Amino acid sequence: MPTCRPILSCLAVAIAFCIPHGARAEPLRLAVAANFAGTAHILADAYTARGGERPTVSSGSSGQLATQITQGAPFDLFLSADAERPRDLIAQGLADPASRTTYAIGQLVLWQPDGPRPRMPPAGGRDPGRERLHPPGHLHPQTAPYGAASIQALHALGVYDTVSNKLVVANSVAQALQFARSGNAELAFVALAQVHDGHGGAYWLVPQKLYAPIVQDAVVLSHAPHPGEAHAFMTFLQGPQARKLIEAAGYVVPATAGTAP
Repeated sequence: MPTCRPILSCLAVAIAFCIPHGARAEPLRLAVAANFAGTAHILADAYTARGGERPTVSSGSSGQLATQITQGAPFDLFLSADAERPRDLIAQGLADPASRTTYAIGQLVLWQPDGPRPRMPPAGGRDPGRERLHPPGHLHPQTAPYGAASIQALHALGVYDTVSNKLVVANSVAQALQFARSGNAELAFVALAQVHDGHGGAYWLVPQKLYAPIVQDAVVLSHAPHPGEAHAFMTFLQGPQARKLIEAAGYVVPATAGTAP
């Protein structure tokens, strides 16, 4: 049926012109530890304003995100809440060792959604008001570094044995925050940056001497769908504009930007 040929040919041309030249199915994808999610969106806005394509931010606990990456999730960069998991991914050949950088050092706070600032006893001391700690929501230490820090702080304060049977375990700082907001926990150990995100309430800044530094590293992933743009975003992350935004959000920034030790 020769009359069909021109019709099919025109249809093929029409379909071809409907597909934008050089279009990309997915934007740059960032796997971001839950504590840093709000800050990551601020950085994404700043990166886009500089002419970069806006990245997609996917957040969760560092452990959960690392597991997704090992299972082939198509992320370009991993912004962890610790240094251990990026190192593990490098050891497995799943991340570029030259790209690893410390982008932030987290600060732990004890937060409550309303009422006065949470009161904690001095390290090793006794306080008749320590029952106010029941039950502090903390993060699962195997999946979220802030959980390990909260347990270290409770031990350092000499109150862990008192409250351990009433701890409400969360999988991420976002979930810990939600537990406190919903009334499932009276208090929550979260990142300072989270209470800066407009959640209100009151908090106690846990002295950094009570827990190991929460060193947060980022890496470009070996299977990054967009390696060029991933490295461009990593360069931005280490630049002065990003560092100022990270510090303003409630993090300590390393003295110098660059590859993590």
